[in-house]
Amino acid sequence: MAILTASHLKKYYGKDESLVKALDDVNVSIEEGQFAAVIGTSGSGKSTLLNMLGGLDVPTSGSVQIEGNKLEEMSEEQLTVFRRKRIGFIFQNYNLIPYLTAYENIVLPVRLDGKKEDKKFLKEIVNFLELDGKLSNYPSHLSGGQQQRVAIARALITKPALLLCDEPTGNLDSRTSDKVIDLLKMTSEKFHQTIVMITHNPEIAQKADRRIRIEDGRIQSDETVYETDSRVTA
Repeated sequence: MAILTASHLKKYYGKDESLVKALDDVNVSIEEGQFAAVIGTSGSGKSTLLNMLGGLDVPTSGSVQIEGNKLEEMSEEQLTVFRRKRIGFIFQNYNLIPYLTAYENIVLPVRLDGKKEDKKFLKEIVNFLELDGKLSNYPSHLSGGQQQRVAIARALITKPALLLCDEPTGNLDSRTSDKVIDLLKMTSEKFHQTIVMITHNPEIAQKADRRIRIEDGRIQSDETVYETDSRVTA
């Protein structure tokens, strides 16, 4: 079942001779539980695509549906609530609040809705991400890899339909990057979590189940790798 569908997405800047086509008629569908990597060079349109998929920016035309909900039909207030409940974000710079502990950062999305976190699920996430003993620490007392694990936990706490990752290993060394990507892959498998990650690094993209290459605002290739390592190009 498709969790995410983008249809005829276009994002243009400027006009006439100065027109820039950041996205030019992009169509993509992401299945539930799939770990997809969107790869492209700087200026290829991958960040613009992620912003459209997460409702962080408005397309010039086209549609984005998550669980059948059309983002372009929502008001800004409705979109804010929907993002908080159904979309998890992981950023390159972690985006943790420095004066909150790791625990407070993780549960923040739930608390913003005036609810209490699912203690059992929280414990499961914390154990899975090996954050035991770190929950009382502030971000400044955590390594880059640990901060990104906290960011992953925060993204998962609401049990979102979709997890969007913006160059999640961009600020990490190669060894830590490998660990974080392995964690994301295991997260997809363990929680049947749908993940879309953008990256410029082909080696990072190789670990995803599906690799979508975008250049000049258009999808150039779309490859799914199955467990048997047989490949299908769409």
